[in-house]
Amino acid sequence: MKIAVFHNYIDNIGGAEMVALTLARNLNADLYTTNIDPESIIKMGFEDVLPRIQSIGKIPKKAPFKHQFAFWKFRKLDLGNKYDFYIIAGDWAMSGSVNNKPNMWYAHGPTNELWEWKNYIKNTMLKSWQRPAFDIWVFINRILSRKYIRQVETLVSNSKNSQSRIKRFYNRDAIVINPPIDTIKYKNNGDAGYWLSVNRLISAKRIEIQIEAFKGSGKKLIIVGSYEKGADQFEGYKSTIEKLIESTGVDIKIIHWATESELLKLYSECKGFITTSMDEDFGMTVIEAMASGKPVIAPNEGGYKESIQNNINGILIDDIDSNKLFKAIEDIENSLKTDEDKYKKINQDRAKEFDTNSFMEKIKSNIKQYNQTL
Repeated sequence: MKIAVFHNYIDNIGGAEMVALTLARNLNADLYTTNIDPESIIKMGFEDVLPRIQSIGKIPKKAPFKHQFAFWKFRKLDLGNKYDFYIIAGDWAMSGSVNNKPNMWYAHGPTNELWEWKNYIKNTMLKSWQRPAFDIWVFINRILSRKYIRQVETLVSNSKNSQSRIKRFYNRDAIVINPPIDTIKYKNNGDAGYWLSVNRLISAKRIEIQIEAFKGSGKKLIIVGSYEKGADQFEGYKSTIEKLIESTGVDIKIIHWATESELLKLYSECKGFITTSMDEDFGMTVIEAMASGKPVIAPNEGGYKESIQNNINGILIDDIDSNKLFKAIEDIENSLKTDEDKYKKINQDRAKEFDTNSFMEKIKSNIKQYNQTL
């Protein structure tokens, strides 16, 4: 069965990109996208997929032009009868459903910029003179996305959180298949004395809360923060975070680009994992930490509520702020003093529920209705 995977752009390191690349690898599929950064793909550990990745044309780096051009290019993409099945694994590639069937949309957000994050973007990321144009952009693309989603034949969401958004915004039902984690790759090599955070460097990740929590604590934090060079939404926040770290004098190290092996080592040797991301769609990084047998701390919101069992394999924080985060870190550290392996087995077992093999079995099961030879 010949399969094609669509993803908006693969020019940064992140969970959505890893899902698309995992699908391409395990289905021996071709991957169609716009902007391609081979270095990022190699660092994520998908060098073997590179020969099967094709660009349908380069697009601008700055939002919202980047989203709009991706949306337009996939709307125009028509691969005819070249493939037996199409998987749309990027939210701004969902317009590719119009000309390419049979299809499945694996939705992450979906299209959060138009819906769930619309007010946040407008009120915190845009200047007053930009907001009227943004409202018009949202209005037009809401109409288009609701039109194009009618062409989606099978709808899959990455979490119950995203499933509810799809129902609210598009009035469509979706099945839930959580994102894949190659749990076998992750090891627990003890405690090297630092906490770990892995995020894209965008404001919705609220990394300033992490910095404030570690201020004056005497504790060490390593932040793996990927960003896209030349994109304002990344460059501006990256600069803000770096200046905040410098001004507070905290023991925080930022690693902007980590290879797969480097990241696996960081997970294996950290004391625990923290995230402060706002209303995360699902949150693959906490599963990666669990696969390494590490305790996790996260906001009690979004997809984190579906993977973290509060006070069992980690801590969920209501209305998270720096003080609450610091207290949770202290609570975890105190519990590790009496039992250093407290979280090891329970989290490794929990992570196996989200393993790549399970993910692929569920994906293939949904494709088989179109072709029994898969």
